[in-house]
Amino acid sequence: MPPLLRQFRDFFVSLRLTVGLLGLSLILVFWATVAQVNLGIWGVQEKFFHSFFVLEKIPGTAIPVPVFPGGYFLGGLLLINLVAAHVYRFKLEGRKAGILLTHTGLILLLVGELLSGLLQQESQMRLDAGESKNYSESYRQDELVVLDTTDPKFNEVVAIPEAVVAEGGLIQHPKLPFQLRLRDYYPNAIIQLREQLPNAAPAMANNGIGPRVALIPIPLTYKQDERNAPAANVELVGPEGSLGTWLVSPLLGMPQGFTYQGRTWEIALRFKRYYHPFSMTLINFTHEKYAGTDIPKNFASRIRLQTPDAHEDREVLIYMNNPLRYAGLTFYQASFDPSNDHNTILQVVRNPSWLLPYVSCLMMGLGLVIQFGLHLTGFIRKRAAKAV
Repeated sequence: MPPLLRQFRDFFVSLRLTVGLLGLSLILVFWATVAQVNLGIWGVQEKFFHSFFVLEKIPGTAIPVPVFPGGYFLGGLLLINLVAAHVYRFKLEGRKAGILLTHTGLILLLVGELLSGLLQQESQMRLDAGESKNYSESYRQDELVVLDTTDPKFNEVVAIPEAVVAEGGLIQHPKLPFQLRLRDYYPNAIIQLREQLPNAAPAMANNGIGPRVALIPIPLTYKQDERNAPAANVELVGPEGSLGTWLVSPLLGMPQGFTYQGRTWEIALRFKRYYHPFSMTLINFTHEKYAGTDIPKNFASRIRLQTPDAHEDREVLIYMNNPLRYAGLTFYQASFDPSNDHNTILQVVRNPSWLLPYVSCLMMGLGLVIQFGLHLTGFIRKRAAKAV
């Protein structure tokens, strides 16, 4: 083997690399724990663990630079280090069966965490009693949508991710007879009636509700129980020129309608939707409280699950620690609106690798038991031989 290739191999199978990566991981976890006060759980996950490098902005500028290895980088190197050590150092022997099984479980755990970070999708489904939905909504992401509502049977929807909206510029979609010019974008803002703010800046929007309200940008929030509410001014441009500018934000609730070329349209900035091939109807929601307090004790939602082909039509009870698993999704009883006793909030999770952590922990536990058993058996045999 060439010397350069041998050095490359020795680096990745080195125990020093393992210790160094574990030390850096401890620093990363400690740093993230301290930063959680300001960033919240979601912000910490994205910045420290679901990234290859931790980025910080150069003081006085908006330029981000890498300052520390992130979770994906450290976890990936640990995975390579562990696999390389197995390939070059460990031999398949019966007396090492427990170690091999334990390390295989650890490798599976690292792979499972990587897949969860890349593939896991979380959303929420809010239902009032008697209401049916075939979609859930993201709690963190938004989308700009333009709907053609001319046909009473269905809506033609064009959805534009928030990241594209934030970039600004001109958007042309083949299903739209006009262009979208993104005049400005605010990642977090509040909206108030203009009559309450006599000194507010002039409105950029001249259609819909925009002229009657004032847009006030505010700093981003990273608290777990709070949500950023983005806002944007969107100008529609047809072949004949500008069709007007609309202010859009999830805070406005309902979409804003208009007509163009004999068709009816709606525009809105809303929570990103994930559509499902089935619908869920809330039949009843109940919640219990601890005696003498307002502390919730148990929530339960009786749901009717239906598919368009009527292949599935049944009632399901979802309550704390008893989720519904269906079509690759898991529905957890997450919360409810205290002001409405007939409302439920279900957490919807899609995680194709959800079984891997359980399998890996079982393998590691079994490997440790086997290895301990082999050592114990050998120790007993030696003691017995000495006694004879």
